[in-house]
Amino acid sequence: MTETAPFETVHEEVSSSFSVLLPYLNSVRSGLLLIDQRGYVLLSSGRVFGPRDPADTPIQKGISIRQVLRSLRVGVGSAWKGVFDHLRRASRQSTPSMIEFTLQERLLEVHLHPVMGGGWAVTIEDVSARRAAEADAANMARQDPLTGLPNRLLLRERLNEALSRMQREGEGCAVLLIDLDRFKPVNDTLGHPVGDALLEKVADRLRSTVRPTDTVARIGGDEFVVLQSAIRDPGDTQALVRRIVDLVGRTYMVDGHLLTIGASVGVAFAPNDGTDADKLLKNADLALYRAKLDGRGTFRFFEPEMDARMQARRQLELDMRQALARREFRLHYQPQLNLENNRLTGCEALLRWQHPQRGIVSPLDFIPLAEEIGLIVPIGEWVMRQACRDAVSWPGTYSVAVNVSPAQFKSERLVEMVMSALSTSGLPANRLEVEITEGVLLQENAKTLQTLHRLRELGVRVSMDDFGTGYSSLSYLRSFPFDKIKIDRSFVKDLDGKPEGDAIIRAIAGLGKSLGMTTIAEGVETPAQMQRIRDEGCTDVQGYLISKPVPASEIHALFAGDQTAI
Repeated sequence: MTETAPFETVHEEVSSSFSVLLPYLNSVRSGLLLIDQRGYVLLSSGRVFGPRDPADTPIQKGISIRQVLRSLRVGVGSAWKGVFDHLRRASRQSTPSMIEFTLQERLLEVHLHPVMGGGWAVTIEDVSARRAAEADAANMARQDPLTGLPNRLLLRERLNEALSRMQREGEGCAVLLIDLDRFKPVNDTLGHPVGDALLEKVADRLRSTVRPTDTVARIGGDEFVVLQSAIRDPGDTQALVRRIVDLVGRTYMVDGHLLTIGASVGVAFAPNDGTDADKLLKNADLALYRAKLDGRGTFRFFEPEMDARMQARRQLELDMRQALARREFRLHYQPQLNLENNRLTGCEALLRWQHPQRGIVSPLDFIPLAEEIGLIVPIGEWVMRQACRDAVSWPGTYSVAVNVSPAQFKSERLVEMVMSALSTSGLPANRLEVEITEGVLLQENAKTLQTLHRLRELGVRVSMDDFGTGYSSLSYLRSFPFDKIKIDRSFVKDLDGKPEGDAIIRAIAGLGKSLGMTTIAEGVETPAQMQRIRDEGCTDVQGYLISKPVPASEIHALFAGDQTAI
């Protein structure tokens, strides 16, 4: 390595070329000082602080560094002691160093480099703009660009600060996780600009509900968090969350549209529900999940049992994801009886899960979860294919009815999947019946009706399940000519205790007859119920009185016994 040249040599070399470089050096934002071993300025260039105008005046050659420091002291003000101490240490240690200080509202970055033989090379740069840009970038990185609220990063920083205060001063805090209800339909029907404007209004309302010491953050599309600090009474948090649910749920006017959404809120307290940010956010999320299950538009506080339930739910989800591959699903079939000739017409396919450790898992436990996490689509495809394979071996013209979920109707390949199931099994299309609920028709009405018409063109029959439980059931009968309407079991159950039960079934049966549709009553369990249903004009029945759901291996025995009326 080449040995560093003595200061005199450096001075001679720089001086010889300084006159050539001076115009360039004076035009750059950095300044340069060369100071000899006696403390006098040998060279000065660029924007260097000086005795008259610290910002722009070049320091003259030959001036004492003491004079420079006196001028600097006036401009630096109260920070001078720290600057002077740093310069003195650097001088004594004779090592390179850097210091920043503000001079006449400009932030300067000064680098000191000792030169062999004595003396110093000093570079000065005005970094005000750069530091301001860095500060702006740091702020932008911690700010939601749409609402101007803190984002997830800044929320976590403030939450960690609140938890640190809790450790030092015993000051509790609460995390309120807020999810907007019915926001997605706004985006889907009115577009993202309206959705964004709505989010800004929600942010304004949330700001208005909190104290200056609290934090409102947006951490996702329609997810917000309120960090409530300095909690003295949990009742204060309860009052706040009630205000939030009420205020967010009030009507909005956005671009001429009257919009109504809601808020579900989950709350976790520190230190009771966690002493670190991750734990608190997780527990607030568990409480939010419970609020959604309980009907939305409400709030729930975290309880330890929620974690246990969620762990069980996650395990159930993991088991269900493997159930198809392990062939743990089974189909049972419940026969349907025609009341005119007392003969079976076919069966409804009902899904069962035979878990190796849990035993039989109720459909009420796993089907809603399958719909929530999207597994209902592959499971529903397996049900369709298996039902067609089973039904093709049934004698005569017995049909099989298969439930199709709203999630399956969102799939672009539903009709192709049905065609494939019929083709590979060899089952005639007129022996397959697709059952849908009103929830299917609530989604993308035109597209859904197109899919139903394509199924009808294949020869597949279509029935509306749980008829009468939705507010638009009658209007849907006008929009699509169903082959069958299934009267919900709740109306059949009402026959035993409510006088209006007969009238409802009579009205539905009459409607079906006038429209040329089969009407089938579900949940028939007693001879008295069946007789009253027969008297009211229903064409078919299904329920435990006819038969409970049976495995595929037993259905042939039921068909063989289908000789006399029940």
